[in-house]
Amino acid sequence: MKMRNITVGVTGLNNIDSPGPGIPVIRALKESTVFDVRIIGLSYETLEPGIYMHELVDKVYQLPLPTAGTSMLKERLQYINNKEKLDVIIPNFDAELHSFIKIVPWLIEELGIATFLPSHDSFEERQKSELNKFGKKYGVAVPASYMISQIAELKKLEEEIDYPMVIKGRYYDAYIASSIEQATSFFYKIVAKWGYPVIIQEFVTGTEVNVTALGDGKGSCIGAVPMRKLYITDKGKAWSGISLEDDKLMKIAHNIIEKSRWRGGCELEFIKTKKEEYYLLEMNPRFPAWVYLANGCGQNHAEALVKMALGEEVKPFTRYKSGKMFVRYSYDMIVDISEFEKISTTGEME
Repeated sequence: MKMRNITVGVTGLNNIDSPGPGIPVIRALKESTVFDVRIIGLSYETLEPGIYMHELVDKVYQLPLPTAGTSMLKERLQYINNKEKLDVIIPNFDAELHSFIKIVPWLIEELGIATFLPSHDSFEERQKSELNKFGKKYGVAVPASYMISQIAELKKLEEEIDYPMVIKGRYYDAYIASSIEQATSFFYKIVAKWGYPVIIQEFVTGTEVNVTALGDGKGSCIGAVPMRKLYITDKGKAWSGISLEDDKLMKIAHNIIEKSRWRGGCELEFIKTKKEEYYLLEMNPRFPAWVYLANGCGQNHAEALVKMALGEEVKPFTRYKSGKMFVRYSYDMIVDISEFEKISTTGEME
């Protein structure tokens, strides 16, 4: 069968100790059986490793930071599209999704670029600060969560939540605090990096199990693969994991995707207690950094997302392989300083 040539823009090239999903998504697309994909990397920082992975990324352009607003984003995407004629864009950072969701009609009508993103309402209702409401609405257990903006509120929460408690940023980062001193330190650390509000969450003891999933926005779960973390970094990121055979977990995951009519990729993070109760900790609105494990289990979620973005019908995956492991590693790339200078000064690099 002849492969179809398409050009896809992908963000999340920061393949570091707290990696973005961009490189795993690109690897999955490069293994597509129906698309011959030209990858346009979209970066925010000049030292994102994906910029220099020429075997995976064909050309790179820098984007303005999400805080710059949608006007600058649109201007930059107009420039990039004039040169590259993008077919699809896959944003992979939580912080940039609000802006991309806002400009979806413009991307389609003005530039002819397809996306496959959740609606604004769907994106907002699964925010960490809304987790309690989300759990009640979709019938899933969640830890007690509170949103605060002042240290005084943290002291009052000691009456509601026992230590240890989890201190979370709105988009990223989570710390386990065992005392008010630790909680205060983590509060200020998160505020300095991500601003307000800060989420305080009940700590639930158990095993971390995650699901990478894909919804069609119409009430069907197109794909889902569960994973248990085997090695966790000091930042709480999975450095290795194994796919599981867990019918109860899969039923909960499918229920969330189907009832919420989720559109696009996502990651569901759970704690499984000794009593085999499942608590949803977070629903991240994009593919996780370990999404390439889904490929190893027989489900190419990135390829399926691109198909749906282009208006093609995709049948749900009905099976996956359990017992497949991923082991993340790091290695040193040697690049010429001229490449760094070029992306730094011109904002693009072939």
